[in-house]
Amino acid sequence: MTEQDPAEADAPADETADAPDEAGEPSDTPDAESENAPDEELIDRVAESDPEAIATELASLRTRVDGLEGAVDERDAEIDDLESKLKRKQAEFQNYKKRMKKRREEEKQRATEDLVSKLLDVRDNLQRALEQDEDVDIRDGVASTLRQFDDVLDAENVDVIEPEPGADVDPEYHQVLARVDSDQPEETIDEVHRAGYVMAEKVLREAQVTVSEGE
Repeated sequence: MTEQDPAEADAPADETADAPDEAGEPSDTPDAESENAPDEELIDRVAESDPEAIATELASLRTRVDGLEGAVDERDAEIDDLESKLKRKQAEFQNYKKRMKKRREEEKQRATEDLVSKLLDVRDNLQRALEQDEDVDIRDGVASTLRQFDDVLDAENVDVIEPEPGADVDPEYHQVLARVDSDQPEETIDEVHRAGYVMAEKVLREAQVTVSEGE
């Protein structure tokens, strides 16, 4: 048997040489330096170019980069300005809505106060009629007060719905209480039991009527 040289026996094996990767094959992935290495064609071009021409081209590129950076800064400033204006407009719109709501409430309150003030005179006249002696005929006073009340309604653009007997039934303005035998034409109004009211083309209350079924 041949004896092994002690130096060779003590020498560690070179585990890194031709070491396979985790998949069992040598790695083909380039390192960071190779990825960032300049292109050979670019190197050749620089080597063959005039230094002054290269300097001019670099200066032109630097000017272009500065211009693009300036354009980006201007666009960012424009975006910030538009966002600020949008926030102000939104705040102004919210304030406008609040003002309009408050104004409508105030107008409604004033309209109600004005109507009540007009009705107070009507109530005063009714009170005076009730304060008359029992043997005094108050019919004329009540009739006068009713006319005054109608004037108030007319001033508020309120019309009375009180159809004549024999008029056609309109479901929008008339509420039918019953159908009765009558000398009025069939399916027409026989009698009004309670007047209705309409204000500015809006029905506040339908007139209650009976409808004829004919004789």
